[in-house]
Amino acid sequence: MNEENIYQTVGWNGLFSMFVTLGLIVVTWVVLKEIRWEKLVKHPLGPGAQLLKLFLSIVIGHQLASFILDYWDWTASLKWLFGSN
Repeated sequence: MNEENIYQTVGWNGLFSMFVTLGLIVVTWVVLKEIRWEKLVKHPLGPGAQLLKLFLSIVIGHQLASFILDYWDWTASLKWLFGSN
């Protein structure tokens, strides 16, 4: 594998990671819309509640994406356990 292929692989991995992370943040946002926020916050449609939902979406989506991407890397590295390329 030459140097150019390594850079290209790293670039594609970064792009894939960005799409997975952003996609899971959007999915988390949609899931969080199903929560009855009026039982948790005083003004569920206010800017503070919307900001809370946004931050929760980012944190939960990022954590979920980190887990999935780590798991993807772990499964990809299993090939080294059995000695094949």
